[in-house]
Amino acid sequence: MATKTNFGTYPVGNKDAIENFHGNQLVYIAWDDHLSVGPANVFPLPPEMPFGALISEVIPSITSFHPDFEKIDWDKVQWNLDGKTITPVADQSIADNGVSHKSLLRFKTPDLKGYQSTGN
Repeated sequence: MATKTNFGTYPVGNKDAIENFHGNQLVYIAWDDHLSVGPANVFPLPPEMPFGALISEVIPSITSFHPDFEKIDWDKVQWNLDGKTITPVADQSIADNGVSHKSLLRFKTPDLKGYQSTGN
């Protein structure tokens, strides 16, 4: 049922429902202490994508411009998924690692705090 407002009828339906992404799910990705990358970027990703591909293909597409990117020690990265600390398994799918539709995946690089340690 549509909702009536002072400006007309507001359509019912969720435009970002998983059914609208052709088998993909929206995943928000953020690099803590690196605000120049953006607070979070969103990608429609297949649930069967290996977590390792997320690291090698998706994350560089939004972070490789940053001077800290080449300094990332991926073995030291701390991961947070929807508010909980995780230790992802690279050869398992993102779904098997707990990533679901509209999840927020944050990663922190303990030795890197943004450009000249400014958080940017």
